[in-house]
Amino acid sequence: MQSVQDECREIPEIQNDRGWGGVLKLRSGVLSELTNRGGEEDVGKESLMMELTRLVQKVMKESSWWERRGVDCSILTAAFLCLVPAFLLLGSSQLLWFTLGMLLMGLAHAVITVKGTHLASHGALCESHTWAKFWAIFFIEICGSFSAQAGIHGHIKMHHAHTNIIGLGDSSVWKIPFLPRFIYLFMAPLSVPVITPLVALAHLKGNSLGMVVRTVLMIALGLYSQYWLLINVSGFRSMPGALLCMLVCRAMFSIPYIHVNIFQHIGLPMFSPTKRPKRIYQMTHGVLNLPRNPMLDWTFGHSLISCHIEHHLFPFLSDNMCLKVELPLLPHAIFFLTISAVWNHCPVNDP
Repeated sequence: MQSVQDECREIPEIQNDRGWGGVLKLRSGVLSELTNRGGEEDVGKESLMMELTRLVQKVMKESSWWERRGVDCSILTAAFLCLVPAFLLLGSSQLLWFTLGMLLMGLAHAVITVKGTHLASHGALCESHTWAKFWAIFFIEICGSFSAQAGIHGHIKMHHAHTNIIGLGDSSVWKIPFLPRFIYLFMAPLSVPVITPLVALAHLKGNSLGMVVRTVLMIALGLYSQYWLLINVSGFRSMPGALLCMLVCRAMFSIPYIHVNIFQHIGLPMFSPTKRPKRIYQMTHGVLNLPRNPMLDWTFGHSLISCHIEHHLFPFLSDNMCLKVELPLLPHAIFFLTISAVWNHCPVNDP
């Protein structure tokens, strides 16, 4: 029987033609397997990553459209529908109903701008590339007040391609390290709704005029639409009041969002850009599955909470599919834990 060290040497890197630095080519059904021994071993040799890939392919083929896309699309649709009573309740003079409207709008905004933008950035909402581009612009720019191009580049081509690689990506990096811990964790996140569009504008430097105009117009459309509805539907009588309401609703889930982003990666192993481990080890050591939480599971999505490792291994899966493939992959969790125990003895960092 092979030792864990021997198994370590046989796990391949899986790369695709999108330049995502290791994301699997499941959609095209083509897999490229590289070995770590200069081609001495057969390219088609059985490996853990290939086995996981086949399991996921099998689950995908056996799943209906409702499981692959429908569940998450229905959650997003429900979030948009919740905006109708939210705007109406915000027009109430009763504190209880007004507060309920504020909470409802904050919850809907979190689902749309976190779950929606994340799925849209990965193209996990539909099969069509054209519609995928449309939904990315809609969710990221109109709803999320950020640049779709910058968001996809930063998240897909940097964060996923270079997870926990020193000097690359954004994993395990404190964004504003000079801030005290309490301010960083519990106060600074409240400014995210204000900072986000400003950062988006900064990322537009060097882009084409058409891209700049589109992004500015889409962000302005999203912000003005909420402001207009608060004035004309909810009945806000002053601009400061409407803007304050927008800030509170948009910042309502910013603190748990920052915490989730931090604890998914920070404190986990970092890797040298010149001596990367095999992808499966990079993701199982540099990514953490957080405990299940009913509120965050539905608001942020399973791929950001309890199935984050599965998401990094198979980033094109929807939240519901990440949760579904979790069960077939459970037997391999023991292997991942065993690898953790022998990390310092496993030659995965050899060039």
